[in-house]
Parts: sequence; structure tokens; C-alpha cells
Amino acid sequence: MKKNYTLRKLFNDIHLWLGLASGLVLFIVCLSGTIYTFHAEVEQLLEPARFKVVAPAGAQPLPVDTLIVRLEQQSGGKVTSVTIPGKSDRTYLFGVKKPKQERGETWYVDPYSATVKATGESSTSGFFFWMMRVHRWLLLDKNGGSIIVGVSTIIFIFLVLTGLVLWFPARLKNIRQGFKIMFSANWKRVNHDLHNTLGFYSFLLLLVMGLTGLCWSFEWYRDGVTKVMGVKVFRGRGEKPMPSALPADTTQFPAVAAYLAKANTVLDFQGDTRISLSGDIRTAVVITKSRTGFFSLSAPDKVQLDRFTTAVLKTERFADKKWNEKITDSIRSLHTGDIFNNFSRILYFIACLIATSLPVTGTLIWVNKFKKKPRK
Repeated sequence: MKKNYTLRKLFNDIHLWLGLASGLVLFIVCLSGTIYTFHAEVEQLLEPARFKVVAPAGAQPLPVDTLIVRLEQQSGGKVTSVTIPGKSDRTYLFGVKKPKQERGETWYVDPYSATVKATGESSTSGFFFWMMRVHRWLLLDKNGGSIIVGVSTIIFIFLVLTGLVLWFPARLKNIRQGFKIMFSANWKRVNHDLHNTLGFYSFLLLLVMGLTGLCWSFEWYRDGVTKVMGVKVFRGRGEKPMPSALPADTTQFPAVAAYLAKANTVLDFQGDTRISLSGDIRTAVVITKSRTGFFSLSAPDKVQLDRFTTAVLKTERFADKKWNEKITDSIRSLHTGDIFNNFSRILYFIACLIATSLPVTGTLIWVNKFKKKPRK
């Protein structure tokens, strides 16, 4: 090793060659993630008839039970879930499963007239599902694509950390230069500042995206996070409702409106409500509620009610959870930027857009080094 080969030069070489090796994959993953960030808002913008309704003056939504009866008569299926938005000008979302149908589909219903506005997935949602597959598997098979994305994500984390080290100048008196972009300089300097400065401003969010994203790629990583945090990652996936005591007469059930009224007394705030109506009468009715608003915490609260008496069996408030439970239960929203609704989505969109540009500006920096004229 040469005597003038410093630790900074080592970090620079690691950053350079890892970036060149993974640049194309990271560009595709970050670009698809950027596009997917506001997928719900884009769907609502492009297909307003599916999501929005005009509420008549002074009108109240029809009872949920009335909507369910009409929808089951019209569809010939069974309603398995209902999502009631917090805004009065939005459609209700009903999960409907027909006989011999492996998976149900979503029906969008005007709550004031019981008119079905749309069913199934739209072309826009199909595009975003395709974009999600690009982001997670590069359109390859799940196992192979997930490994490639996972390895690239590990490299991405190293790039963020080494980039942070390289951001600090060799002389601390020049540190102020790392906070600004000199647009008045030549394009090479501007390109360098775009890579260096924007990378610094976004490094924390990019690090969170990378560390949480690995939970989808590697089982060993999920198990490691579970062991460190003491709480199972994605524990809600396999969680089953609590059992309900069976009365002598199991043919009579409370109205769905009674479940909702009971849940609203426990979760007394305005927000989006989802009620899961499992076909198993031995299990509780599960209702989740999420706050809405530009800066509100999107983590849902949950209550489980006895199917026959509406008695509260269990209440889970996010605010009451331990810190390790809050972190593990928020891994998905921390990765997608949904944790603080639109406020965090905007920050994530900007950070992910910067991440998309970093392989490009970094490659240009590398190319420009080979174009330097030799010293006289």
C-alpha cells in the first residue's frame, strides 16, 4: 500500500466502486419508489368519479347496514370489510367476495345513493402495482429479484454512510461549502455540488428507507431486527382476531352500525375507519381507525369487539405502545413515507428524487475525472 493512501481515499474508493457497481439498479429502484410515493393521490386525481361524490345539501349517508344489504343483493357476494373515509365527499370502499372467488374485490359506493361508482382495480392502480413490482423485484421472480434489490440496498446504505464521511471536507474551515450549491460555477462544479450537497441534506431519510427496505428482502434481516427490538417485524400479517363467546342463539347479530358506534366511543377522534367482517362467527369484529390531516400520525388504533354483544375485548392505541413496538409496527410507513401523512410523503418524495439523481451525478463526477488534462 502506498504511503499516501489515506483513510479518506479508502472511503472514496469504496464509495466510487460500489456506486458504479449498483448505480443502474439503484436508479431504477429509486425512480420507481419516487413515482409510487403519491400513488393514492394520483389515482384520485386521474379518476375522481371512483373516489369522490357530491353530498346533497343537508343529506346524511345511508346506514351502513342498508348499503351492505343492497350491495350484497346487487353483487351476489358477501361483504367482508367496509372502509369509511373521514371526509364526507368520498366513496365508501366495500370488500366483496363472491362464491368460488379466491380473492375478493373492492367496490366503490356512493354512501348517499348506494350507487356503485366502480369495481375492481383501475388502469391507474394497475400501473402503480406494476411500478411496485419494479421497485421490489425489478419485474423478475420474487426470490431472485428480491435478492438483487436487497443486495443493492445494502450497497446503498454503505454509499450513504461513506458519502457522509466524504461530505466532511479535509479542512473544517471549508465546511460551509458543503451546505450550498454554486450555480454560478461551471457545470462540473454544479454537478459535484448537486451530488455532494443534496446527498447530505437527504442522507437521514435515505438511511431510514434503506434500513427499513431490507425487511422485505431478507428473512435473516427481519429475524435480526425482531431479536434486537424484541417485537416481531410485520407481526400484524399473521395476527388473528380474538375469540368471541358463542351464545345459545348464534343466528342473531348486532347491526354493523352498532359496532361502529361502539368503536367510536372508544376511539373518539375523526379519521378513516375500517371494519373487518370475518366470516368466522367465533372471532371478534376488528375495527381500525387512522387519523387524517396534513401532519397527523397515520399509525392506526384498533379495537376488537365481541361479535354478539359488541363488548370491547381489546383496545390497541398506538400512543400507548412501547417505543420498540412503535418502531417495528411503523416499519412499512417509515419506508413509504406515510408515517406523518402528506407532510412526510412530500419529504420522502424529494429525498427519493434526490436518490434517483445521485447515480447520475456520481457517474458524471467519475467520468469527468478521466477527462482532466494532464498537468504540464
